[in-house]
Amino acid sequence: MFDPVVVTVGLLQAGTKRNVIPETAHFEATIRTFSEASRERMRTAVPRLLENIAAAHGLEVDVDYQTEYPLSITDVTETEQAEGVIAGMFNAERLTRMATPISGSEDFSRVMAAVPGTFIGLSAVAPGQDHTTTAFNHSPYATFDDGVLTDGAALYAELATSRLASLAAARPAPASH
Repeated sequence: MFDPVVVTVGLLQAGTKRNVIPETAHFEATIRTFSEASRERMRTAVPRLLENIAAAHGLEVDVDYQTEYPLSITDVTETEQAEGVIAGMFNAERLTRMATPISGSEDFSRVMAAVPGTFIGLSAVAPGQDHTTTAFNHSPYATFDDGVLTDGAALYAELATSRLASLAAARPAPASH
């Protein structure tokens, strides 16, 4: 079963000089999980790990573990509906289902926690570049092809139109008198 945990230390602050041992240090990290079970396991394991590392070195640690985003869970029906729209608008080569989920923290997960949805990535890799080797979106080396914006706008408009049409078709006909 695919259920990794991804830890990224994005902020580390300690000291003011290279030859002076700092009195305190501060770091911030993100922990991304793909299941509620892993999320719960990390909620207790990470603070315990940090406390034990600190204790092993005669130090103290304050751990402020926060859960910021719900899991990004896509809906199978919504995914299939979106794939149909994408295939109808563009050629089949433009549609790729990811073999494994990405580990980004995503605030769209809050929307999908409230209503069924799916996550669509619009590749903005510059022409002539290989998407498997280019810098990821949040990298300081990322570059983007703005040409994807028109296709993205058209796709989102078509997804909305398609959704409205399916809702209208599912609505019961008014009673005749």
